[in-house]
Formats: sequence, C-alpha cells, structure tokens
Amino acid sequence: MESARGLVPPRRLVEAQPATAAGWLAELPARAERLLARFGLTLERLVEPGGRASVALLVRRADGERATLKLLAPGEPEPAALELAALRRWDGLGAVRVLDAAPEEGALLLERLHGETSLRSLPDAKATLEALSTLRRLWVAPGAGHPFPSVAERTAAGLGALRATADGEAGPLVARALEVRAELLAAPPEEVLLHGDFRQGAVLAADAERAPWLAVGPEPVVGERAFDLARLVRDRLHDLMASPGAPAIARRRVTRLAGTVEADPERLRGWALYRGVASGVRQLAVGRRADGEALLEFASWM
Repeated sequence: MESARGLVPPRRLVEAQPATAAGWLAELPARAERLLARFGLTLERLVEPGGRASVALLVRRADGERATLKLLAPGEPEPAALELAALRRWDGLGAVRVLDAAPEEGALLLERLHGETSLRSLPDAKATLEALSTLRRLWVAPGAGHPFPSVAERTAAGLGALRATADGEAGPLVARALEVRAELLAAPPEEVLLHGDFRQGAVLAADAERAPWLAVGPEPVVGERAFDLARLVRDRLHDLMASPGAPAIARRRVTRLAGTVEADPERLRGWALYRGVASGVRQLAVGRRADGEALLEFASWM
C-alpha cells in the first residue's frame, strides 16, 4: 500500500465515532496523504481492526526506520496535544517514544512497537507483574504548567450521563458510584501523571534492548495511583466472570494490586466501582448491552 488516497477507515473506528465526526472521517485519506508527505514517510499498511478513537498507519521514514503514524479523532480537550505532552514527559521511559508530531493535525509519529503482541498474550499473573512494572515508570510528577486535566475534571465530563440513568434499573448502583466519587475527590492523596486508560492491552512488546514492554494510547490525567489501577482490576473481565467465585477473585485482586504499589485498597475499590459503573453506562448508551451489563455486575462486586 503506497498511497493513502484509497484508505478506508476501519469499521471499529467508524462505529465508535459520533455523527459530528463524519467530516473528520471523510477527510482522513487526504489528511494521511498530507502527513506522509510532510514527514517524508512511505506507507506500508493500515493497522486493523485498530482503535475506536484513532487510525494507525505502519510507515517507514526516509532513512528506512520503521515507525507508526497515529491520527487521532478530534475531541475536547484536544487528545493529540495531551497524548503528545504525556509521551514527551515520559520521554520513552515506560511508554512509546515520539519521533515527530503535528498536534494541530491530530498526528503523532511514534516508534514502531509489536502491535500484535500485548501483555494479554501472557498468562494473567505474569501480565499483571509486567503491567505494574510499567505503571511505576509512568507515575511521575506532571511538571510545572502542565496541560493535563485532573481526575476530578475528567470524571466530571461523564456525570450528566450517569445522573440521567439514576432512575433506571441500575439506579442504586449509579447513586453509590456518584457518592463514592465525591468521597474520593474530597481528600485525594499524592497526585501524579497517570496513563488514564491503563490495561494489559495498552502495553505492547518492544525491542528488548530498550524495554521489553511499553505503554501506548494514554488518556493522561493527574490524580492518584488508584485511578489507574482501577481499570486494571477488571482486565480480562469476561474470563473473570466465567470463573467460579468471580466476585471474591475480583476483591482479592484489589487487595493484591493495592498492596503491590502501597495504595489504599479501599480507595482502589472505590475507583474500580466508579469506573466500572461509568464504563457500563457508556456501553449501554451505545447499544453494547452485554458489555454494559457485565461492567455493572463487576462494579456491584466492589
């Protein structure tokens, strides 16, 4: 594939985008062509099925170096600018390295990782150890004058959707999630730069000379470590739900994860509950009923 003119956005991306993104989707081929020329890149192929908020193109630079061109869907705040700021703050320590960028175009040129191999390819216990090792590298001070939203600001964006479901079947669980969020934000512990969407699938195999595993796709926020861990608690959720005694296993996972990084298990349990409910409500809203119900059931275990 030498030209992006015939690029067809992956189905997963198209289905996940709101109607207001139709113009961005239609303009993707032209945008990709423009950026390939700007960065002096040769296109190899489109990564499929890809993500729900970006397109990834495997490319080569003029010197033959392999790289990945990531084009992010627009949002508020601008996701490309925030991801770029976080990746530059980490500077390759625990996360993919930025080679070049055009944030005004929503474009990041990143070092090439082994996108087909994430921590989910490992047994769960080993994957969890590697995930925690990666997280410890990412949890740094955000830096003076940083652009990152706080956990309070990030979660506030979804409060309207949650409150709109308060009278529904999941009303008691939603009400509890809102109470827990308020309690957690009332007295937050030390705050650091967080990945924001950390899970085993967001950590990819890299060249062993630099690091065996590196994080990708951050949605960076500033807050407490338990907020990042909360997403990890429900990793491999469908496997977890198929296990005998799943609620007890999930609660033990909270205790184990919190103890490993010296976090408060009660705060981790609270964020796991809140994030599970928030994600479940979002899934239900877009018609993914099975996923939404699974997330709400997980949250009820907390």
